[in-house]
Amino acid sequence: MSFIVAVDGPAGSGKGTVTKLIGDKLKLVTFDTGAMYRAISYHMLQEKISVDDIESVKKMLDEIDIKLDFSTGSQVLFLNGQKLVTELRTKEVNEIVSPVSHIPEVRAAMVKLQRKLAEGQNVIMEGRDIGTAVFPNAAVKIYLDASAEERAKRRLKQNLENNITNMSYEEILESINKRDENDKNSDISPLRKADDAIVVDSSNLTIDQVTDKIIKIINDKKKMIKLEKKIYSEMPESAFKHATLWSIKHAMLLFFYWPVYRLKVVNKQYVPKDGAYIICANHLNMLDALAVVCSNKRKVRFLCKDEIFKNKILRGVLKTADTIPINREKNDIESMKRTIKGLKNGDLLGIFPEGTRRGLEKNVKVKNGAAFFALKSKVKVIPLGIQGSFKPFTKVKLVYGEPLDFSEYYGKEKDKETLDKVSDIIMDNIIMLTNKEK
Repeated sequence: MSFIVAVDGPAGSGKGTVTKLIGDKLKLVTFDTGAMYRAISYHMLQEKISVDDIESVKKMLDEIDIKLDFSTGSQVLFLNGQKLVTELRTKEVNEIVSPVSHIPEVRAAMVKLQRKLAEGQNVIMEGRDIGTAVFPNAAVKIYLDASAEERAKRRLKQNLENNITNMSYEEILESINKRDENDKNSDISPLRKADDAIVVDSSNLTIDQVTDKIIKIINDKKKMIKLEKKIYSEMPESAFKHATLWSIKHAMLLFFYWPVYRLKVVNKQYVPKDGAYIICANHLNMLDALAVVCSNKRKVRFLCKDEIFKNKILRGVLKTADTIPINREKNDIESMKRTIKGLKNGDLLGIFPEGTRRGLEKNVKVKNGAAFFALKSKVKVIPLGIQGSFKPFTKVKLVYGEPLDFSEYYGKEKDKETLDKVSDIIMDNIIMLTNKEK
């Protein structure tokens, strides 16, 4: 599986230099996508192909061959077998590279090439739309910015180092401002910051400072990915070993939990001995999930926020109980798939619709997750009212309600109005059960 770092930003922001340094330090394959567009621009100039002559552009794209060679330790571009270096940075190429990169056919061809080059590799790629169009699912997205004046100074220095002396600072600044305008207002993959990109302004930073800052971002992301793998990984033991381990831990939990909280369970018959159901309860305390687990011989798989899984000790306990981690800050597809799969397999699922402890007291809007899973998986919901202070050696009372049948709403799990209605019905039943005579 590829690990992709996308670096976007305006021309002259230092993307190429920084990307190369980071690639070398972190052993990431580095692609200068801007050079690809410059190669196309150079070829069009040589063949006298106008940016408006789309038919000729299409024919050219079918015929040309762009290859990247990294054998020398840095990227070298070959166009139809010709090595291009200084040819890509001439004044003539600078003037047309932006319009050329806005041609839809050129953009599509280069995106296809970039994705192909990155297949199966750990890559850092820079450009204008890497994080928004080329790799929208990149592991790390950086938007590298700098003032136009600073970028003009850098481009002038770069040109002089490459013996390009036919453009003054003023001409470069004008070219950069024009390029920015074209890139940001393009109808085709405009330059913009991806919603989840991290902005790094390099105007007042040295190259080393920018490099170190982005490397830290990348390393932090790698650590997070490793942790997420541990969080979302399922128990590797055999079914028999897993069931045995759960039985032992469940027995230990009953031994310690039951006398401390003097559990009283009402209407336990409403929880069937088999089949898929969702238990929905009010959330009073971090220990009330254990009360639900102790009140059932069947394993109850709870949905639990992924932050708790970051604790190594708790992670082991939660995994033994087949607890499903969920990231509440995003649309957690992995968690949704695992939950639906569990219900299809006949699991007993536990959800706190409030989403947080004492959510009703805080006037928190009830979450629609339980309603969604009930309608999507076509299962009944068992409401549960939990009463008690959860102080040691005080009574905790669990009152189960008759399973709620929402079959009339099956197939409407994408309709927000329906989800809100079902969620309200679930919570109304939970509230009624919490008010049962103590």
